[in-house]
Amino acid sequence: MKRSTQVLATAGTVVALSVGLLVAGSLGGRPTGTAERPGLPPAAQTADPLTQAIEIIQARLRTTPTDFAAWAALAVDYVAQAKATVNPSYYLKAEGAVEKSLALDRKTNYQGFQALAVVKNGEHDFYAAEKAARAGIAINAYNSTLYGALGDALTQTGRYDEAAKAIDRMNQLLPGVPAFTRASYVFELRGDIPSAKAALDRALSDATTASDKAFAQNYLGELALNYGGDAAAALQHYEAGLAALPTDSALQAGRAKALAALSRTPEAVAAYRKVVADVPQPQYVLELGELEESLGMADAQTQYKLFRVEEDLFRANRVILDVEPTLFEADHGDPKKALAYAKQGWQARPFLEMADAYAWAEHVNGNDAAALGWASKASATGWRNALFLFHRGMIHKGLGDKAAAKSDLTAALKLNPHFAPLQVQQAKKALTELG
Repeated sequence: MKRSTQVLATAGTVVALSVGLLVAGSLGGRPTGTAERPGLPPAAQTADPLTQAIEIIQARLRTTPTDFAAWAALAVDYVAQAKATVNPSYYLKAEGAVEKSLALDRKTNYQGFQALAVVKNGEHDFYAAEKAARAGIAINAYNSTLYGALGDALTQTGRYDEAAKAIDRMNQLLPGVPAFTRASYVFELRGDIPSAKAALDRALSDATTASDKAFAQNYLGELALNYGGDAAAALQHYEAGLAALPTDSALQAGRAKALAALSRTPEAVAAYRKVVADVPQPQYVLELGELEESLGMADAQTQYKLFRVEEDLFRANRVILDVEPTLFEADHGDPKKALAYAKQGWQARPFLEMADAYAWAEHVNGNDAAALGWASKASATGWRNALFLFHRGMIHKGLGDKAAAKSDLTAALKLNPHFAPLQVQQAKKALTELG
């Protein structure tokens, strides 16, 4: 598709651009910036986005326990709490709340199915999320959030044409921050970064809450860093987002990554350690560990041990992990376990990132011919991803294709010279070996 630099001046522009992508038939889904809570009172939207909202709904349910929409809203807030606290036991609470909602009403309760889709997407049970979203749409075909949840689930299960239709329908029903951010990811996965940025700029201009502003700034920072390696611009976005929402862990981790890219190493390590101490998301723990390892710090092993603890905790609470444990075992653990995780992950989430992780697992097991096939799947939509390029370059090197290896490794470093501290070192070393 032709790259577009058009500024998204109206909601209709986003819809039109999304329709253009429907013809091409590929997209990905990005989670929304704020929890889309069915039946939530306006007061809770402007107060503490989690604790106070939960308290308000719990108070309502003590007096009106048959309010199925309130049970659904509580379930979605529990998912948000699980992500904010990195306590996956909240997913079990969310399941309990949504079960009560649907037990009260399955005929008209589209909010309950919407909540169920949010819970299952959060647990990475994407096929169950799709089923729930479709059940909700059968009740209410005009609810935009249901189409967003459906698009996310379809994207993560690799059915891009169907996902494109769902997300386009979301844009048509209710243009806004959730729809614009998903449209941005559509463009990003197609390799159209100017349009991806334009969609996020529109989301930021439409944002009215601190959470929405923080979310848009976070992904603007990601775009700046991932496509050209502009760490200074990325840092500005992350810090602008933190000015709106100082407690946002994604922005804190993004800021730490940008500081590392700017060679402000002591600040980066301190920033990462703070966010991991507050919110030990497996992704952040692994990023800190690899930064510390790239600096020759023994503390990296502490982070890797914490990663395994977090992994066990999530699995014990029925949250499906896929990409992170596959790559962790491939890079820092047991190659055979990495391949086993890759096979399991692909069954649950046949998406581009999982294909890349599968490729890397095959590579570290010495199966470079098979790895190259998976690497091709990872680039099927035209997504330009520095880590994918690095992996493919190393696979080509393993196959003895020096020209292709040099091309991919050079492209990875050009796209983002800071994509991952350990892997950047490995890419440079491999290029030296290739002459």
